[in-house]
Amino acid sequence: MPTNKDFDIIVIGGGHAGVEAALAIARMGKTAAIVTMDKRKLALMSCNPAIGGIAKSHVVKEIDALGGVMGVAADASGIQFRKLNLSRGPAVWSTRVQCDRRAYNDFICDYVANTKGIEVIEALAGQIIVEDGKVKAIRTEDGQLISCNAIIVATGTFLGGLIHIGEKKIKAGRIGENAAYKLSDSFRELGFEISRLKTGTPPRLDGDTIDWDKCDIQPGHIPIPFFSSHTKRKPFEQSPCYLTYTTDQTKKIILENLHRSPMFSGQINSVGPRYCPSIEDKFHRFADKPRHQLFLEPEGNGTSEVYPNGFSTSLPEDVQIAAIKTVIGLENVEITRPGYAVEYDFCPPHQIKPSLETRLAKGLFFAGQINGTSGYEEAAGQGLMAGINSVLYIEKQAPFVLDRSEAYIGVMIDDLTTRPTTEPYRLFTSRAEYRLAMREDNSRDRLIKYAQRYGLIEKEMLSKFTSIQKETALVVKFCKETQVPTNELSDLNGRLKGKSKVSLEYIIKQPDFTIAEILPILAKFDGRFSNNSEILERAAIHIRYQGYVDKQEREIKKFKKLENESIPDGFSYNDIKGLKKEASEKFVRFLPVSLGQAGRIEGVTPGDVSVLSVYLKRFKAAAK
Repeated sequence: MPTNKDFDIIVIGGGHAGVEAALAIARMGKTAAIVTMDKRKLALMSCNPAIGGIAKSHVVKEIDALGGVMGVAADASGIQFRKLNLSRGPAVWSTRVQCDRRAYNDFICDYVANTKGIEVIEALAGQIIVEDGKVKAIRTEDGQLISCNAIIVATGTFLGGLIHIGEKKIKAGRIGENAAYKLSDSFRELGFEISRLKTGTPPRLDGDTIDWDKCDIQPGHIPIPFFSSHTKRKPFEQSPCYLTYTTDQTKKIILENLHRSPMFSGQINSVGPRYCPSIEDKFHRFADKPRHQLFLEPEGNGTSEVYPNGFSTSLPEDVQIAAIKTVIGLENVEITRPGYAVEYDFCPPHQIKPSLETRLAKGLFFAGQINGTSGYEEAAGQGLMAGINSVLYIEKQAPFVLDRSEAYIGVMIDDLTTRPTTEPYRLFTSRAEYRLAMREDNSRDRLIKYAQRYGLIEKEMLSKFTSIQKETALVVKFCKETQVPTNELSDLNGRLKGKSKVSLEYIIKQPDFTIAEILPILAKFDGRFSNNSEILERAAIHIRYQGYVDKQEREIKKFKKLENESIPDGFSYNDIKGLKKEASEKFVRFLPVSLGQAGRIEGVTPGDVSVLSVYLKRFKAAAK
């Protein structure tokens, strides 16, 4: 087969998933080609210029622990940093970074350009070439033939993309850019099931035409909560975001024009994200609510453009303009770009394994929105795992699969491969059964052994974190052993129920005290780490939640027992007597890899799992 170029692995798509995949491949010593339409738009923030948020930040921290770039890029380009959910426990604390859109994009482009082993090819992938059940090459729409040993497809919304603005339709995956239609045809020819999903984005606003005095300011947090352990950025003046609200007039205009929205006119039939609905869907579904909040978020330091988070819409442009001008503070605002909805193809993820390799073609991996997910972070997490597993596939090693007790990335992929995708998937902390053991602060504790195993981080970083773990243990020991006179605790004295002396451990465990209150006390009594808030916070969280974590660890052991009951390839579900028809059909569709995963499939009962367990034991005994 004559080829133009030859790589170990081809990554189709240069978004957040594609970039993390290519970087992981390069770190593991293989060559990667990123095939994308514009090399200047790698990891472009097509929607909100922000990284993190509820549960999403956990994924960013996990990506960072495994040597990925998303957290590093967010820290470098961030203009505002906040910690969410601080009134609740550390399990749901979540970091969110408002980024300079252009600076984030530039950082990623430079990072990729300076990474040995990656070549960015500007082209539109048109065909996946498979021989004897294995991927061999891709053919671009301009005729290039690029051979490889594995392929990762990370096409985002470009696969069969169709943009809607009112009655107007544009074949595009992002405004002003082409969509990939021939690639969708190639998947159909290979036998993949393809469905459609929808997402959307709000109009962009000229910040110079906003009356900021009418809006509520939301400043960044100090000290700055950076994402990455690699970040050395100095403190800086953060840009504020603002909160405002729709009005009765906003509601009136939108409801009067629902018939002109593609979602309600029948022009769009696919399903959008339930947890990030359009403004017209909000007023329709929540008709009792008089108003909705909007967050006005700057797009960067070098631009006056503003992102009105919460006003996603596909209404005609004239309706968008009329409606947005009824929002408090936006009475004289000018729109710089209209909002729109985009429909795109995806391959329902029962067609992939937990390694993200497809079941129909060996060496073909899917990552990101092609699997039915939404969000930069979800895409990046999948891209990283696909990158690692594509290298392991080439090297004929066992795949790397994180389970639900190890990482939010594991929760996400397990959800995708065991549950039907009826809407764009989004991560939440509530999806994780073991979230007390999977906090932001312990991402490296959980995952650094894998980063070391697969050569994803430098030895210097491994050594640095090992020191942090040892220092954290020292603080924990100090807190258990150190008694403090309560009269030295100033403001806390009256809340210690008349005790004359208490241990630092006792103080930390009191529910009336926040971690933020406790850190200055630890710094005062353990001067060795007074300037290292990370170590003090890690120690405080460890002490306060150790009892709960120990209980959860016992639950995890039970969970892993079922996870370790693997179901081998080739196991047939057709001849199992006693299974309900629904369970049998679901097992054939999702092909679970373990008894634990089988039990999480929607519609499967404990009785079905028991029957499956009996037949599985017989199958394994006969195979010996």
